[in-house]
This record gives sequence, structure tokens and C-alpha cells, in this order.
Amino acid sequence: MRLALDTNILVYAEGLVFGPDDGAKHAMALRLLENARDEVLVVARQSLAELHRVMVRKARLSPEEASRRVGLWSERVLVIDTDAMTFEAALELSSDHGLQIFDAIILAAAVEGRCDLLLSEDLQDGFAWRGVGVSNPFGAKPERRLARLLA
Repeated sequence: MRLALDTNILVYAEGLVFGPDDGAKHAMALRLLENARDEVLVVARQSLAELHRVMVRKARLSPEEASRRVGLWSERVLVIDTDAMTFEAALELSSDHGLQIFDAIILAAAVEGRCDLLLSEDLQDGFAWRGVGVSNPFGAKPERRLARLLA
């Protein structure tokens, strides 16, 4: 299975805790990544840029430390760039379904990366587009393929 990870999954995996539920989400993100070590993990470069921004602006890490940590993610996952085709697909997705453009870029990159699921708490759980389903790993009832990785 090919899993796309959105920015929040990366933020929680990094242990960046900003709210009362974030500690539990951190533990769940770590469990998910540990159980998915045999899966292909896909990340839009957009998500890596957003992760860097969160690390610097909200977590108050130095830009150098944030860059180092984002670089480690780049080595661990398949990174999908926002080329013209991905961007055009994101514009269509945003226009047709009312998604914020940055969320649309992440979903379009998941399609480009031939993913089965996009793990996101920002997009509508159960939404599907061009063969990629969206699943919230922190939701009440995870998608069946995801439930296996959260066990």
C-alpha cells in the first residue's frame, strides 16, 4: 500500500505538541509510522515546506534545525514535487470541490504518487478523488486498511 502523509501527520510524528490532544496524536503517528515501515510513504514537497514553517514559527526551532529535520524526512519518504501537471490537477480539485489550494496540492501529489490513501485530519474523512481515499487516522473509525496499521 502507498500512503500519502499530510503536514499534520508529520508535525505529530515530530512530537510538536501545541494542544491538549496532540500528545495522543503524537503517539498514534509514531505507531502508524512504525507499523507502516514496509509501506511506501509519499509526501508532497508542499507538506515538507509547511512542516518547516511550523517548526520555525510555532515550535521556535532554528531554521537550521528545522531544515535538518525536514531533510531527514526527504530521505525517508518519496517526495512528490508540485510540477505543472500536479498544480493544474490541484486547481481543478480546488475549483470542483472547494478545497483550499494547499490541501488540493497535497491530494493531487498523492494521486501523482499513485497512493491508495492520504492520511489527513484536515480533509473530509472518506473523500476520494482519482482513486486516492482520504482517511483521518485520528478519527473515531479509521478506514479498514488504515485500522491495520493503527493496531
